[in-house]
Amino acid sequence: MAKLSREASHEVRFRLNGRNVTAQAPARMLLTDLLRHVLGETGTHVGCEHGVCGACTVQLDGEPVRACLMLAAQAEGADIRTVEGLELAPGALSPLQAAFREHFALQCGFCTAGILMSLDALLERAPDASEETIREHLSGHLCRCTGYTPIVKAALAAQAQLKEEAANA
Repeated sequence: MAKLSREASHEVRFRLNGRNVTAQAPARMLLTDLLRHVLGETGTHVGCEHGVCGACTVQLDGEPVRACLMLAAQAEGADIRTVEGLELAPGALSPLQAAFREHFALQCGFCTAGILMSLDALLERAPDASEETIREHLSGHLCRCTGYTPIVKAALAAQAQLKEEAANA
């Protein structure tokens, strides 16, 4: 009878929300598990574990990715940003987070972190994104509580706020 062996851990180094981190991860550990259970970044939620719902979305080098479909080892040398990294300063919400609160764009909050990370990347990449583009971008996320109208309103409000801030800078 074959013995079960413990899977070897490997050191993974990357930037997480602006700080350098080093963590031990078994070869088959998912990025979601590393973020949540090893590094304590519990804002990244695990939903379907198949990349369909979008709850686990984080930014990898500025692009939204499904952390449940990515091995922790694949983060080596990357710049990872989670919902915890959206704060402008401790306790200071980003314009997108503030707009979500103002427009009641969250209820249970389970999907919210992933949606915020996707929209943040979109607004960074396409600051003049149309409502249609925002809706299309949200099609990769499942939200069963709010419907998407308040989420789109919040995204448009955040977009206007960011434009105003850029004009005044």
